[in-house]
Amino acid sequence: MNLATLTGTKPGETDRLLSSVVARLVQDGVRLLGTVRASDPDHPVGHCGSTLWLLPEGPMVRITQDLGAGSSACRMDAGALEEAVGLTTARLTTNGADLVILNKFGLSEVEGRGFRTFIADALARDVPVLLGLSEAHRAAFETFADGMATRLHPNEPATLGWCRKVLDRSTVIEGAA
Repeated sequence: MNLATLTGTKPGETDRLLSSVVARLVQDGVRLLGTVRASDPDHPVGHCGSTLWLLPEGPMVRITQDLGAGSSACRMDAGALEEAVGLTTARLTTNGADLVILNKFGLSEVEGRGFRTFIADALARDVPVLLGLSEAHRAAFETFADGMATRLHPNEPATLGWCRKVLDRSTVIEGAA
């Protein structure tokens, strides 16, 4: 199947794993599109911060807005998220890709927005998709995927093994596991 998910068991595990996998795949010459959660020194990870690195070469897009010291919650910046989706979609249309990696199938995707249409478009073009997924959104994702997704063990060998299989590029990713 050309769709897979990763669910880390510790905070930040999925982000770290996807970043590591992306680094390896880029090194191996795989044409990637999508997003990973970026380390942004101007907006450290914490109470209200999520910045995405758009693959393959940027930019970084901050998709949350800090509502100030009195606020108790992060707020998604829907405009910034849609900017990231638009840039990524345009890259798929213009340049294609070997593989799509997205840091998260989150609330926006659950509600039918965000990268949801992009995911379906990539799959329709036979581009494999690897997603980060939290348990909180698993039921909605399973409805979206309709039994078509593989659930990967959250480790680098399993993830790179899946990538190798769907890319059918064992010579490019040789020794990844």
